[in-house]
Amino acid sequence: MNIPLSTLAAAAPAGSCPTGTGSPLAMPVMLVIGFGLMYFMMIRPQKRREKERRAMIDRVKAGDRVLLTSGILGEITRVTETSLIVQIAEKTKIEIVKAAISQVLNEGDVPSEIESAK
Repeated sequence: MNIPLSTLAAAAPAGSCPTGTGSPLAMPVMLVIGFGLMYFMMIRPQKRREKERRAMIDRVKAGDRVLLTSGILGEITRVTETSLIVQIAEKTKIEIVKAAISQVLNEGDVPSEIESAK
């Protein structure tokens, strides 16, 4: 049953199509409210988490046990300006960038990813 769209539009009741008689400020106000909600629900919490992460990375020191973003656990042996030397096994040290730290672990801590899997 193929009915042309022009036939359907002509058959529509007279008051059913929007005529655009609403307030001209409605759309800009809705956009501002939408952007405000997006800021407070998405952008602001992300900035707070990033600030906490940078503070954690700045506090790291030699002797700390860390979890790297790759899933490797190791102990920091030396801190430089932009990188860290991490011992991951006996006589095995790697150099990483500071941004590769996912979590700093205290004595006896289990990484949070392992805890959530239980």
